[in-house]
Amino acid sequence: MSAAKYVIPVPAQPAIAIAGSSELFPVRRIWCVGRNYEEHIKEMGHDVRDPPFFFAKPADAVVPDGTTVPYPPITKDMHHEVELVVALKSGGRNIKLADALDCIWGYGVGIDLTRRDLQIASRDMKRPWEIGKAFDASAPCGPLQPAAKIGHPSKGKIVLKCNGKVRQDGDLAQMIWNVPEVIEKLSEQVELAAGDIIMTGTPAGVAATVAGDKLECEIEGVGKLTVTIGPPAK
Repeated sequence: MSAAKYVIPVPAQPAIAIAGSSELFPVRRIWCVGRNYEEHIKEMGHDVRDPPFFFAKPADAVVPDGTTVPYPPITKDMHHEVELVVALKSGGRNIKLADALDCIWGYGVGIDLTRRDLQIASRDMKRPWEIGKAFDASAPCGPLQPAAKIGHPSKGKIVLKCNGKVRQDGDLAQMIWNVPEVIEKLSEQVELAAGDIIMTGTPAGVAATVAGDKLECEIEGVGKLTVTIGPPAK
């Protein structure tokens, strides 16, 4: 059978760097967990008893460590949300809790950039969140560390600094739904697969970021991520 022919050039495969390697992790989908740290839920004015929910970003929203991210259009209130990134090497439907960790290739540090004004407006009108969450370059991700090397972190500092000042300072142990539970719950709703990454929620301290800001993130035992917010793209 002849090779497939496409009517336009095939888009580049989004990917995340691997720490200490020239290899890359190909990204299939990006799933994000909403409201997974109690203090962040409180600062956003929601009930901590609500179960988590999921939303998506496009795979090509990924940008690497060291990137200058253009300030996005049609917003005056973009927020930073530092998160543990989970990269899957396998998946399936209705994954059992006991099997969830077996699906994980590795972990990294990410930022869920959010056009907060647009997200809140969509929420208030009961519309989807994509306009506030799924924009260009909205998912910076640092290099991944293999789980075979670092294990499966369930505790450890998660910190974001803006221009050297700490804004977000939490611990992975504060997650309401831990990583295996997130995988179990998400796989009840969609079929997960190798190449999927999951951004697992953010601790308290989210705040607006503007052009010129330097965002430095670190998760203990996992890695670091630094991005700069640049002027709007032209």
